[in-house]
Amino acid sequence: MNDVAFMEIAIEEAKKAEQKGEVPIGAVIVKDGEVIARGHNVRETEQLASSHAEFIAIERANQVVGSWRLEECTLYVTLEPCPMCAGAILQSRIPRVIFGAYDQKAGCVGSLMNLLQDDRFNHTCEVVSEVLQPECSRLLTDFFRELRAKKKRLKKDLQ
Repeated sequence: MNDVAFMEIAIEEAKKAEQKGEVPIGAVIVKDGEVIARGHNVRETEQLASSHAEFIAIERANQVVGSWRLEECTLYVTLEPCPMCAGAILQSRIPRVIFGAYDQKAGCVGSLMNLLQDDRFNHTCEVVSEVLQPECSRLLTDFFRELRAKKKRLKKDLQ
């Protein structure tokens, strides 16, 4: 499989989040050409700040590998990682990160800063951006458009 095929799996994870009313972000971790962990955003469901797709996938991969080090893994995620997730990526020593859409408000892999390729850390990552970007962006755009429409309908109904 290639980066596009694995990103498609991450998109399927994002759709699981969307079905739960969560922001549609999905992640998968691949080792030796196989998906070893999956995660999708469940921050609202779990009411935990750390319930981001990447964080969940990293914790599951740690369990599968039996180590906090994920040195032979690749992370695929539909949205550019935030500072918390970028930190978890660095701490878990993931060498390669592929993401779909940039996040201009919270992205820390190029948008606001690039934590994953900052040589001041003892670990850096290879980064590939905008894999299936239109599909990843569309998921988010459609989700937030529908959310705004629901809020507008609710406000109208309350009046």
